[in-house]
Amino acid sequence: MMSTQKEHIGICVCTYKRPLRIRRLLEELGRQKTEGRFDFSIAVVDNDCEESARNVVISFGRTSQIETSYWMEPTPNIALARNKVVSNAKGDYLAFIDDDELPGEDWLKEMLETCKRYDVTGVLGPVLPHFETEPPVWLKKAGFYDRPRYQTGTAMQWQKSRTGNVLLRRTALEGLAPAFNAEFGEGGEDLDFFRRMNALGHRFIWCDEAPVYETVPPHRWTRSFLVHRALLRGQTTSKQAENRLRNVTKSMIAAPTYALALPFLIMAGHHWFMRYAVRLFDHLGLLLAVFGVNPVRQRRH
Repeated sequence: MMSTQKEHIGICVCTYKRPLRIRRLLEELGRQKTEGRFDFSIAVVDNDCEESARNVVISFGRTSQIETSYWMEPTPNIALARNKVVSNAKGDYLAFIDDDELPGEDWLKEMLETCKRYDVTGVLGPVLPHFETEPPVWLKKAGFYDRPRYQTGTAMQWQKSRTGNVLLRRTALEGLAPAFNAEFGEGGEDLDFFRRMNALGHRFIWCDEAPVYETVPPHRWTRSFLVHRALLRGQTTSKQAENRLRNVTKSMIAAPTYALALPFLIMAGHHWFMRYAVRLFDHLGLLLAVFGVNPVRQRRH
């Protein structure tokens, strides 16, 4: 007799001091169209020891028909938060979405259909910027929040992967404990995860029909935020053992080159200046970390 049991997707959300954002995300997740093909539930892990998201998540769970669970990870570490949400989410598939992102109504349906059609471990989708008010012209011209898009079915290597919009088969995590490395608690845990998954032979592809929209608030438009994020990104890259020597060599060449170019780029336009200034700090972050200097101790949200 053929089984009529539906497949189940566990939506994994990690949050940190964004109760209003998480409320809006939960409301949008509640509008997902399944067309009767699958069921889904939501697991939220709060990485805030003060449990700022608890009331929002519990309230949503009480009024929604969607099974919703709340957990708290007291240690400020995104990798530990992701591990906790993975261990508590239910489902044949796990879908990851960030607390500052919003999906369309067909998000889960498109991701699941693509994963099954191509018979792969998982799929990644676009993350598009959403500005609630008009940002500075230089910020948009510099493209700081523009990410590459690909044709559906394009193979995704670990260097281009992240957990902001991804669905994967739960069976892929069997024997991979923990899924996320706590060494990357300030960021980069997703790249490390996909690097290890690729090494084990798991295949991920792109699904361009399943975008999510990342809210970019004004504090992320500032030059200090972009520089801070670049330094942290550089520190994270320094922890990747693969291609370490090549990355260090590249940064030793690129850093002075960009530094010398910056005075001339001012004349080309502020967006050009900031684009390469941020790249400079990417490389400086890596080089400083190699010599044991980490100027960024905490990730900004």
